Amino acid sequence: MNTVKMSSNRLGDFRKDSFFVRLAKNIKKHPVAYAMSVLVLAYYIIFHYGAMWGLIIAFQRFSPRLGIFGSEWIGLDNFRAFVNSRSFPGVVFNTLIINFYGLLFVFTTPIILALLLNEIRILRFKKTVQTISYMPFFISTMVLCGMIIDFSMVNGLFNDIREFFGLARLPLLSHPEFFRGIFVGSQIWTDVGFASIIYVAALSNIDQELYEAASIDGAGRWRQTINVTLPGIAPIIIIMLILRIGAMMSLGFERVILLYQPATFGVSDVISSFVFRRGFLEADFGFGAAVDMFNSTVNFSLMLIANFLSRKFSETSLF
Repeated sequence: MNTVKMSSNRLGDFRKDSFFVRLAKNIKKHPVAYAMSVLVLAYYIIFHYGAMWGLIIAFQRFSPRLGIFGSEWIGLDNFRAFVNSRSFPGVVFNTLIINFYGLLFVFTTPIILALLLNEIRILRFKKTVQTISYMPFFISTMVLCGMIIDFSMVNGLFNDIREFFGLARLPLLSHPEFFRGIFVGSQIWTDVGFASIIYVAALSNIDQELYEAASIDGAGRWRQTINVTLPGIAPIIIIMLILRIGAMMSLGFERVILLYQPATFGVSDVISSFVFRRGFLEADFGFGAAVDMFNSTVNFSLMLIANFLSRKFSETSLF
């Protein structure tokens, strides 16, 4: 019995040593890649995992003067205050409806762009289109919103287009009925090119013999797309869809705050902008942390539900 136990320990030590030996060899072979990964890991450890202990203030009447360990504990009062507030129904609805539009349009347009790029046979033209579509992603949010504000003015580009179709010129961002369309349109403009990269990569891994077989069977380009291309990238689409559903309650406050106006407040105020106002502008840090924690919990629950349904009805899931 002792001999078996000693052999097992030695085997474990051998495997452990083998792992570190392999790791050392990989680091020596790819030092630049590992050096770059250290920065990424440090970012997530410090600003994501390391900062999680600060969620304690969601259960406190937090005072910066007293600190986390000196502030008064109030349990779930911050969560109750958010759920019972007059802003709760509006900000939750606005967040969900804008994210629903995003799921309907922002999520699907990169797939469509990737499929269209896959049909282009002129390599130089394809690369040019890809480069142009990537460029808006690298524009800073401040500059981007400044451009959208200029385009939405009475004498801006969007009104030039409206006038071409016989519509009156209007200050578009001052009208609630146009805000969500402009916001989602700006997301499509900035994200479609960069988000299509993963689908373009997935398309390049599809076996070309499948297209040849489909062509021999008489399938045209449209039938090949339906029967070969889409099934080939379906696992990637499902994984990205699960992750997207897991962010249905999230919406970056920067673009919202830079674009909304008092006249559009009813349709543009979302959870993240509400947290920004209460948590930072009004210095109610505990309340802001509670709302953000509530938001993250709902997102995580939605992701689990989407992953469960995907695993039940298909062969693809996150875990």
